[in-house]
Amino acid sequence: MRKMFTYNFKVLYLLSVIIALVACQNIAWAQQNDSSLVRPTSGDTSKLTLNMDAIYSRPFLEADKMPIAIGGYVEANSQYMGTDGISEGLSFQMRRTTLFFSSTIHPRIKFLSELEFEDGTKEINIEFASVDLELHHLLNLRGGIVMNPIGAFNQNHDGPRWEFVDRPIAATQLLPATWSNVGFGAFGKYFRGNWVVAYETYLTNGFDNSIITNGHNKTFLPAAKQNPARFEESNSGTPMLTAKMAIRNRKIGEIGLSHMGGIYNKFQEDGLILDRKRRVDIWAVDFNATLPTQTYMNGEVVFIEVDVPKTYSQQFGNRQWGGFLDIVHPVFKGSIFGFEQSILNTALRLEYVDWNAETFNETGGRIADDVVTIVPAISWRPSGQSVLRLNYRYHWQRDLLGNPASLTAGWQFGVSTYF
Repeated sequence: MRKMFTYNFKVLYLLSVIIALVACQNIAWAQQNDSSLVRPTSGDTSKLTLNMDAIYSRPFLEADKMPIAIGGYVEANSQYMGTDGISEGLSFQMRRTTLFFSSTIHPRIKFLSELEFEDGTKEINIEFASVDLELHHLLNLRGGIVMNPIGAFNQNHDGPRWEFVDRPIAATQLLPATWSNVGFGAFGKYFRGNWVVAYETYLTNGFDNSIITNGHNKTFLPAAKQNPARFEESNSGTPMLTAKMAIRNRKIGEIGLSHMGGIYNKFQEDGLILDRKRRVDIWAVDFNATLPTQTYMNGEVVFIEVDVPKTYSQQFGNRQWGGFLDIVHPVFKGSIFGFEQSILNTALRLEYVDWNAETFNETGGRIADDVVTIVPAISWRPSGQSVLRLNYRYHWQRDLLGNPASLTAGWQFGVSTYF
């Protein structure tokens, strides 16, 4: 019954988006000679923006007298990968198509939403749908389906903004990006000269027992994404707290500190105590900076602690950690194939994830269960809203016992663009 309700809700949501798109298109066709009728929105570039502003700093299309603005992006790629010399050949993927729209109900009341289709229509997710109420630049209220501000990628994940085909492993296989929940909270900023300090804090629904009872047979937070019930109720009956503080300097860059944590298990049912309360806590540090050489650096480090029952085997880790570092350097700016403002970049991504930062009880030896990834890349941006990416991926993964790592390597070519 719950799955049917969730499915019907998604269908109705999708239909509303289609109706809005058709309405905008009809207006544009009705007065196609009026060039001012349909126009892109323009953001305020005079202010310092942070990762938390990613949902606002997207290209939207406005239709005259329509109450909503609409936008989106698409990601598609091909890849030829092999593991330990065995390959499944060349394949093509339609990673995702995302629609987002916003409405200014009042100059200080806004609604924003994001609907994502992954792998064709294999998954349809409402990633973001919230109402923002501005009371003061230091106090704004937000309620609905919110993106939990843990790290930077979870908030700033749009495909056209990245030089790499795959999303970071630390963000998708350690953290459950993109991770959103129903909840309520506040955010604000303080500006002074070249500096801006900002905060976000939300109470939302959280994780459930699937982070330790899943088909991966290890502690795996992304498994909780498969539970749509988190949009209806809290599994533990207690809210999860997510809080982030970020500071940015116009000439240096941004650094953010965040925490997300709460009770994940159902410890009681109808007043009957089933288990003690068990917590999951996540800490993240994210940063970005542009060097004098125009080299851009962007990274994130995550630490996780999960209270795993003693009855579970040692393959379920109580502690996990990982992170990534992206280094992007422009090698050419100018006209390429008639695209006057295009940019050619070289890039490198370094990644590490350890799903079990523990030791064996019997020997004291380290439990391995980790992965190291190196991804050199070349990207071409014919415009600021589109990117073509060529990656070569090296991926070493070890099992629990630390046996020689299996090597996955291969080529990836993809395109991503806002529309």
